[in-house]
Amino acid sequence: MFRVSLFCLSLLFLVSSLPAQTISRIEPPNWWVGMHHSEFQLLVYGEDVGYLIPQVDYAGVQISRIEYVDNSNYLFVYLKVSEDAKPGTVQLKFMRKGELIVTKPFELWEREPLTDRNHGFSQEDVLYLITPDRFANGNAGNDNLPAMPDSLDRADKFGRHGGDIQGMRDRLDYINDMGFTAIWMNPVIENNMPRFSYHGYAATDFYAIDRRVGSNEEFKALCEEAGEKGIKIIMDMILNHSGSEHWFVKDQPMLDWLNFPDDIQYTTHRRTVNQDIYASQHDKKLMTDGWFVRSMPDLNQRNPFMADYLIVNTLWWIEYAGIAGIRMDTYPYPDKHFMSRWTCAVMQEYPNFSVVAEEWSYNPAIVAYWQANKLNHDGYTSCLTSMMDFPLKGALLQGLTEEEGDHLGMLRIYEMVANDFLYADPNNLVTFGDNHDTDRMATSLDNNPALIKIALAFLATMRGIPQIYYGTEIMMENNTAPKDHGIIRTDFPGGWAGDRINAFTGEGLTPQQKDLQDYTKKLLNWRKTAKPAHSGKLMHFVPEEGVYVYFRYTLNEMLLVALSKNAEAITIPVDRFEEMLQGERVGVNALSGKEIDFSKGLSLEPNSALILEVERTP
Repeated sequence: MFRVSLFCLSLLFLVSSLPAQTISRIEPPNWWVGMHHSEFQLLVYGEDVGYLIPQVDYAGVQISRIEYVDNSNYLFVYLKVSEDAKPGTVQLKFMRKGELIVTKPFELWEREPLTDRNHGFSQEDVLYLITPDRFANGNAGNDNLPAMPDSLDRADKFGRHGGDIQGMRDRLDYINDMGFTAIWMNPVIENNMPRFSYHGYAATDFYAIDRRVGSNEEFKALCEEAGEKGIKIIMDMILNHSGSEHWFVKDQPMLDWLNFPDDIQYTTHRRTVNQDIYASQHDKKLMTDGWFVRSMPDLNQRNPFMADYLIVNTLWWIEYAGIAGIRMDTYPYPDKHFMSRWTCAVMQEYPNFSVVAEEWSYNPAIVAYWQANKLNHDGYTSCLTSMMDFPLKGALLQGLTEEEGDHLGMLRIYEMVANDFLYADPNNLVTFGDNHDTDRMATSLDNNPALIKIALAFLATMRGIPQIYYGTEIMMENNTAPKDHGIIRTDFPGGWAGDRINAFTGEGLTPQQKDLQDYTKKLLNWRKTAKPAHSGKLMHFVPEEGVYVYFRYTLNEMLLVALSKNAEAITIPVDRFEEMLQGERVGVNALSGKEIDFSKGLSLEPNSALILEVERTP
């Protein structure tokens, strides 16, 4: 019932005496009965395990195939679990010449019900992006560990600062009280690299949480505790590359496990080759197969064993931890046909799940290409639910800071929203003003609290799923170091014992910071029950006199949103909005609760956002 190459069988008989084998790794560490992916890959690693033949004797479980590869330290064993298999311990027996060499237990677990698990994120949510190492240190005991050389150094902006999973667990009440309903955290899997490991994007073990951040069990507990408070956990994943210290990089199973394994070539980052109808194969290969940096080897997803390994790993984390979604890093860089297969494998197993991908392009045509149900010129399809809306992010920040003019200012924002016809599902885009890779929003908006409030109001009321970077609510900035990742990812004040300022309690914040924090809290908590803001249709009007007006509406409810970039107070006539207002001239300020009569015009404060709840007659 399984396949073994004749070459490797002959090797087994030719070898007359070999030392006793040790198996150091079996990945994944367990599986579940009742999975749609009932056949899955086991990567078995150990000295000369490639000379062994695995066997199982467990009701409902069989080996469907065995794959021997170039490196005898690897076996790829494919197990198939039938529908009637029971949870329990499968004994994997490894034989040589009919003799039992070693037995390894492999656990089959019972699945937890999918109800209230793996249910994805939606327009009802507001995502809070956290860089775990820089948010809160809840367990000082894991700051420095043996055999992990990149140790604690808060004075080094690129060093580890000690933030961890316990710190996030301890601050769930703050996150909930602020109105956030989901946490997207930068990667927390092991990054045992000599330096610069704090960011999490150079994995050295795809199945383990970095011990300086916590443990697998702590991560699962975070997901469960957050879920009890109505907060979803979105896991950051990377399929394009690993860290150079990863064990399967240091001892590769086969010659094509990595791209450019012998003569490193670096990516051009020219991601448009994925859509360019004139692109050369040379340019396409260099973009997708090239390495980011020497410390991040580029994985070859065209290798079928690598592809299976990555898919199984993703499904394992979803099932193990109960995460609600995935943010996929550097989405256009891996093999795009593999990425299509990967997204569909995830959505097939978890139909209500969500995956948002990073395509760092300010061109909406480039971003739109990747989303599910997009009709592309080359027939490319995927099952990807969501994209990061970089185009709108760029337009928002530029539009709020430049002078008004033809295609400039508020018109720039309006015209970017008008490009939504390019997307298969614009409502499922994740909107944002900053993240862990970009200048902080306060810096981009000239540290102007009024402009920051306009941007936050826009994110809270525009179509899409808002994401806010930790610290944006207290005007954290990187003014002295533009585009400096170490400063962009500054420690959140109050997350460390002895911090003079504590943003979790408000102690030491400036009046401006406290005001913005209060504004954000009021805005996001209001949004939770404001159905038009997250499920309403959108109609917008061409900006005039530096004012952008749009409506979000359902059958019975309506929001009027007016964003003014004017340095002086202004009153604008409302007759041209009659298509939506239908005679209504009274609304309630969503944040103050004050009733406003705008029959003589809509009065707007300087540099302000006004959100009015207006009755709507079907």
